[in-house]
Amino acid sequence: MKLLTEEQLSDYERDGYIVVRNLFSEQEIDLLGQAARNDNEMDKSSSQKDDGEGNAVRLALWNHPGDGIYGMFARCRKMVNRVEEILREEVYHYHSKMILKDAKVGGAWAWHQDYGYWYQNGVLFPNLCSVMIAVDKATIENGCMQVIRGSHKLGRVNHVLSGEQAGADMERVEEAKKRMDLVHVTMDPGDALF
Repeated sequence: MKLLTEEQLSDYERDGYIVVRNLFSEQEIDLLGQAARNDNEMDKSSSQKDDGEGNAVRLALWNHPGDGIYGMFARCRKMVNRVEEILREEVYHYHSKMILKDAKVGGAWAWHQDYGYWYQNGVLFPNLCSVMIAVDKATIENGCMQVIRGSHKLGRVNHVLSGEQAGADMERVEEAKKRMDLVHVTMDPGDALF
């Protein structure tokens, strides 16, 4: 049974992303949020990255999905089946990350292209898909994700250091923003950006 409509798949091909609203229920996302907020081990293992503008964002990254709540979300059919529909092939878990933005003081994540990172890690083809799950409401005011619609068609963009983060070459980003739409991806808890 298909989970994504033909329209969603064609939007993904054209725009480079789709948002699936209410992918996770309020109860499911509350469990994830509580686990993340009370996870002292993740908090201790997270690293702080300067955003190049005097602020910082914290990041926890791991390669094996594990058997805990994070692994259950990463491996659940709701996610895996949709990614397989998007990529039209069997998928595997590459890595998980939790971006921890502290209210009112958290920094920004540098403009980047996921494939720019993947390529540096030996992934030859861009046949991967990132999924971002909103645990809290993401608004323009609190710094929601921004994407450049259609920028996946630019090919691989070189990455350079910006503060302590590796980000996309800003000259290329600025040129893309002149020609393509900048989209603020607002999300409610439980929504997922593919």
